[in-house]
Amino acid sequence: MNNEEKITLTTDDGEPVDFFVLEETRINGKNYLLVTDEADGDADGECYVLQDVSRTEDAEAVYQFVEDEEELNDVFQIFTQLLEDTDVELQNEWEV
Repeated sequence: MNNEEKITLTTDDGEPVDFFVLEETRINGKNYLLVTDEADGDADGECYVLQDVSRTEDAEAVYQFVEDEEELNDVFQIFTQLLEDTDVELQNEWEV
C-alpha cells in the first residue's frame, strides 16, 4: 500500500485523528472512503467506512462514519470487490 492518502478527522473533543485512505468510491451520488487507522500496510488495522457529507459552501471535506448497518454492508461489499486484486485483506465484521 504505497502512496496512501492521509486524512485527519477531528473528534468531538477537538482531538485530531489520522486515517489512511485505502479506497474511495461513489454510489448513488454519495462519496465514500474506506480508511484504516494503520499507516503500515503490513499491520492489522481497523477499517472504517466514511461518507462525505460536505455541503457546497464547506471549505474542506466533511466526513462522518457510516453507522447504518445495511448501508455499511452494501458499501463494504463494493470496497471488497474494488480491492480484490490488491494485497489488502478485508474481513467484514459488520455482517448481521
